[in-house]
Formats: sequence, structure tokens, C-alpha cells
Amino acid sequence: MAESVRRVLGKPGSVDVRPYQRLLDSIEAQEDELRELGDAELTARASDLGNADLPYDRGDLVTLCAVGREAARRALGERPFDVQLVGLMALLDGHVAEMNTGEGKTLAGALAAAGFALRGQQVHVLSVNDYLARRDAEWMRPLYDLLGVAVSWIGQEDTSERRRVAYTADITYASVSELGFDVLRDRLATDDADLVVPTPKIALIDEADSVLVDEARVPLVLAGAAESGDADLEMAELVRTLRPRTDFEIDDDGRNVQLTDTGIDVVEKALDGVDLYSEDDLSMLPRVNLALHAHALLRRDVHYVVRDGKVKLINESRGRIELLQRWPDGLQAAVEAKEKVAVSETGEILDSITVQALVLRYPTRCGMTGTAMAVADQLREFYELEVAVIEPNKPNIRADEPNRLYATREEKEDALVEEVAEVHKEGRPVLIGTQDVAESEKVAERLSAAGLECVVLNAKNDADEAAIVAEAGQYGAITVSTQMAGRGTDIRLGGSDMADRERVVEAGGLYVMGFGRYPSSRLDGQLRGRAGRQGDPGSSVFIVSVEDDLVVNNAPETRGFDVTAEGEITDPSWLRTVDHAQRVAEGQLLEVHRNTWRYNQLIDVQRGVVLEHRKAVLSDDLGDRQIAVDRAERHAELVEEVGEEEVKRAARLITLYHLDRGWTDHNAFLSDLREGIHLRFLGRRDPLDEFHRDAVPEFKGFLDGARARAAESFAEAKVVDGTIDIAAAGVKRPSITWTYMVHDHPFSTDFESIVGKVKNLGSPRQP
Repeated sequence: MAESVRRVLGKPGSVDVRPYQRLLDSIEAQEDELRELGDAELTARASDLGNADLPYDRGDLVTLCAVGREAARRALGERPFDVQLVGLMALLDGHVAEMNTGEGKTLAGALAAAGFALRGQQVHVLSVNDYLARRDAEWMRPLYDLLGVAVSWIGQEDTSERRRVAYTADITYASVSELGFDVLRDRLATDDADLVVPTPKIALIDEADSVLVDEARVPLVLAGAAESGDADLEMAELVRTLRPRTDFEIDDDGRNVQLTDTGIDVVEKALDGVDLYSEDDLSMLPRVNLALHAHALLRRDVHYVVRDGKVKLINESRGRIELLQRWPDGLQAAVEAKEKVAVSETGEILDSITVQALVLRYPTRCGMTGTAMAVADQLREFYELEVAVIEPNKPNIRADEPNRLYATREEKEDALVEEVAEVHKEGRPVLIGTQDVAESEKVAERLSAAGLECVVLNAKNDADEAAIVAEAGQYGAITVSTQMAGRGTDIRLGGSDMADRERVVEAGGLYVMGFGRYPSSRLDGQLRGRAGRQGDPGSSVFIVSVEDDLVVNNAPETRGFDVTAEGEITDPSWLRTVDHAQRVAEGQLLEVHRNTWRYNQLIDVQRGVVLEHRKAVLSDDLGDRQIAVDRAERHAELVEEVGEEEVKRAARLITLYHLDRGWTDHNAFLSDLREGIHLRFLGRRDPLDEFHRDAVPEFKGFLDGARARAAESFAEAKVVDGTIDIAAAGVKRPSITWTYMVHDHPFSTDFESIVGKVKNLGSPRQP
């Protein structure tokens, strides 16, 4: 009844899984028969399921689950639980299956992927990182082999040829970012043979909330080298001398920084009396702002690390280093100047894609995660996905203690160390979740000083993460981690071999401690979920302080508080304040997500027009035909001189260049438009309406303009050694491309983009 009411009201709720549960007896009834089959016969039974279309009818669904269960038992030594089969059926119906940590999501997802593949549908299994993509593909390979479907995976360092082959498999595992960058690179292909990503069909998304919600706030951007970068060492050194709260101020949410009047005077004096707001030199203030942003807002070991003489970004939602990502528009160079390392090339944005646009390319979408209901509204709003809550195989007996709130960070640290020491005496393994790299290292130092040796898992050593996480359940182990979402490795009591399991169980199981609440309750839940796996004993607690960034940035002004001798605040109203601060942070993150989606809807439509035309040029020589119309005489001359095929090649490359060059320029216009759109908000105009008002007419005539420029280049083309010299006609593509990490905060002054803020010349100087 409750589900029916939710449907009528249009509110998301849990999918009714009872129809799936009613099939479990029929599935089990086939078990004895299937065990008598040889491997080849079992494979043949799976292949027989391919003689129909999706969706599976009831009889075939029962057979798929029964065959999949037997195949998993033989290939992996794991007989799927009933709840895993329920999850499999929910995935095949295009839902997001919410399954607790340790309940076997990877296997359920693999069986669903095989179910789609057996019906002739290519499947892309998307994860949050390359490590999980490779691990899961290789882990599940024996199962796929027995079921008669091919599997492959893609990693950051793979060549185009390796990627092309991987995408031909029935099932391909990849991180969402690698898939997105492959799609972006395909959009710049100049020959059909260079395309890598096949036509999208099925997207099965692991850690669905992390991919579809957290990752969706960061558009995937491909950039090309434009010129050599210069280290602005002068500005880097200058901003080091500025005093916080006197020379510059940081806004409450820590996203923007600006000079005060005093700071302006200090900077202008240091620069020999230059006027930062002079129209004679519009580059000076952006230079200062970039250096100031790098100095004041971007923190080493929080937002980036310095490794091998290079600045490497940390993905904030994953706690991992992004090998091929960087900041745009001079900000990367500003950070490199700050850290006194070699400066890389500057670049221009060639194209971008949001996670929404990437995932919505797939006609069928489904996913799995341990914390989906918390974002059920967003999954429905942005992806038309409903959540199916799958009950655990065994009841969860984890004890979740109330938050402990302290007045200061120092007292919070003292409480953590004291608590760890007490628990460690009992031999219980302890897992401590922190917010960032710097915090994890500080906690480790405090523990070490107290004689409590620990293992640290953060962005500096993420290559060792599997081994570290796997042993976090050992007797007496203490593990500190920056982010447990997407780590993908179960914590088994007693260690990976469970040798000491009984001793750890008797001690009380894994003890999870959150060193501060995360900006999202889902992340809290993901950390908690590491304890209590498969009915194991365990407990969790979060230790918070009033000085935590979450509370400082998001809590309203409140009255004073009383503390115990240890600095603990027991006032229930203050404990509620922490919950309130987290809800405010979640609301801000949702607004960023929603506004990214709103703005990019129009951009996606315009990009779609260009891509459709581009596809025609690639496949049908549309460029050649169009130029032939515009420059018939020149076309005939060139055909006589070099032949029809060479003319087609040159016409295609010239036309594609001008389409791509035009889109790069249009993209830059849209970026500039969005950077200044908040100023119209101040004039009580709707920023999104204003964005559309300017973006729509700017795009009119785009294709005609690209054709005209292509025709002009073609008319000027020269023949050199029997080929048309397109470079001499001005066709020059970037020799190097890379990806940008862009935090997209459009639509209001509270969510300005990083780059927009540092490039904005600002309002006239205040008297």
C-alpha cells in the first residue's frame, strides 16, 4: 500500500522486490539437475538463453538465475545467496539495487551483466576507479568464461588500440571517467577507423550513488595544448606575504577568495604602483587572483599532492590521485609555481561531457550500491532510475553509537586517541575514516606518539589499497583511511585469511570511527557499513568538533555550550546542529548537481547538432560534397591533379577541423558567459534564462559558418608531392591532449566556478 501511495504522489521509494522473491523456490528447484551437467553442457544451457529478446520472461529468468548460481559455484567457489539473485533480477529490470557492504554486489552485478550479454547486448560495467574495473573483470572472468561471454577492461594507461579491442568484448569494465574521456576523444576523430567506443546499449554502474551523484558534479573535460606555460613565480612569492583576514578574505564555504582594500594597496605597492583595475592592462588582476586562489584555497595533501616533481590532483569524492587530470586556465600553473615545480603547458578546452549526458546515452541503465535510498530523488530526477532495497543475507547486528561532540579539534583528537587506545587493548581492529590526506597523516602521527602504530591509506599510497583494506580486520589492527567509498575490498574479521576470526569476534568485531562527519550522510553510511559485514559483530561512532569545517561552514549562529572536563558537549541541541550542518552541505551539493544539469541541457542539444553533422562528414563525405558545391571549379582542378580519393580525404579533414575549431570557440563563449552570469542575478534576472537568451542566438549559423570557413581553406589548399597540404591551409590540431578537473558551480553567487572567480575582473574598486 505504501508503495502504491508513493507512486501516485510521484515520490521515489523502494521497488517492490516480492515478485523476484517468489521465483526463488523455482530457481532452487533446478539446482540438483544443473549440478549433474558437465561444464560444456552448462555453457550450452546458458547459450540457449540467447534465443530471445529483453526483458527476460519468467521461465528464462528462473533458468538464468539457476545457471548463474551453478556457474558461480564452479568457477568462483561461491554459491550466490538468494538476496544476490534478487539483486540480479532487479538489475535486469533496470533498477538500482541497494545492497549492504559485504553482501556480494560484485557477483550480483556480474551475473546481471552476463544476463544482458547472453541476449546480445554489449554491457559497460562502470566503476569509480581503474583499480576496481580491472580487479572485478579479472575476478569474474572464470564465471564469464563458463557462461560463454567475453570480458575485458580499460585502464588509464591503455593505448587507443588496446581500448578499441577491449570495447569489442561482450562485457567491458571501465571507470566512468575513462569511458567519458574515450567518448570525448572519439568526438575529435578524423577517420571512422579511429573511433573507439561502440554504440551504447547497457550501462551497469557499480557504486551507483558515487558515480551518478558525486562524480556528476565534476564535468569531464578534454583540453589541447595551446602554448607553453610560464611560471608566475613573482605572483606566487607575492601572495605568500599576504595576511589572511587582513589582506584577503575567504568566503564562508571556502570556495572563493578575494583581496580586501588593504590587500589591494599592498599588492599594488609591491608591483611598483600598478593599478590592478586599470583598463590598460587587464591581465594583472587575473594573475593575482590565480596565485591567490592557489595559495589560499588549494591545500597540499588535501586537494593535491606533489609526487615526482609534479602536482597531481586528488579526487575529493574518492580520495585518490587522478593521474591525467589538472586544473584549467592557468590555475594548474599557479599551483605549480606555488610548489616551485616545473610548469606544464597551458591549454584550451576542446570539449566536455557531464556524467548525466554520458550515462543517458545508454538506452538501458541500472546499478548497485550500499547507499542508494539517500539519493533516490536524484536518481529518479536525473536518470529515471528507481531503487530496489535488497535485505541483507543475515541481520545487521552492528551497534551504531551516538555522535560524540567536542569543543575543539584538539580535544577531538585527544578523545580519538584515548578511545583507540582503550579499544586496542581488547585486540579489536579499528578503522578510522578521515576527511583528507593531511588529516589522515596528522591522526597517524598522534596515534604513533601514543604508541599506537597504524597503517595509513590515502591518496599517496592508493596503489597498495587492496592489501591494506583486506588486512584491516586483523586482530589488533589500526587502519586510517581518507575515504572508504569505492575501495571495493571486503574487511573480513581476522584478516584476509580469517585466521584470527574467532578471536576478533570475541573481542567485538571491527570498530569503525569517523574522525568528523562527511559532507554527505551517504559517506557516513559507507564508512559505517565496513563494520557488521554479513551479520558480523561490530560498532561505529563519529567523533566531531564544533571547529570542524562542516559545522563552521554550514551551521547557523548558535548560543554557547557547556562542556565536560574532557571538552565533550552533551547538549542535545548542539548534536542536532551537526545534523543540520550536514543537511545544509547536502543541499548545497544537490544544488551544484542540479545546476550543472540545467546549464548543460542546452549545451548538450547544441553539441548534438554538431556531432550529427560531424558523423555525416566522417561516414558520407559530406564535407567533400559541400565544398564541391561552394568551390566547384577548384574541386574539379584538384581531382584532375591528385585524384578523387585524395580530394575526399582533404575535404573531410578540413571540414572536421572547422567544425571542431568552431565548437572550441563556441565552448569558450559559453564558458565566459557562465562565468559572468551571476552578475545578472544581482539585477534580479534569472541567470538560466539569461544564459539561454545569449547562448541560443550565438549558435545560430554555426554550421553555415563552419562550412564557409572550410570552403575558404579548401580554396587555398596547395598540392605538395602529390597530396593536398592541409597544414598550409591552416588545419592544425593539438599534438597533446589532457583532461581537466573542473568543479562546475554555475547559476548563483554561492556556486560560482573556480575558474570564473579567479578570472573575473570584479566590480569597480570600492572607495
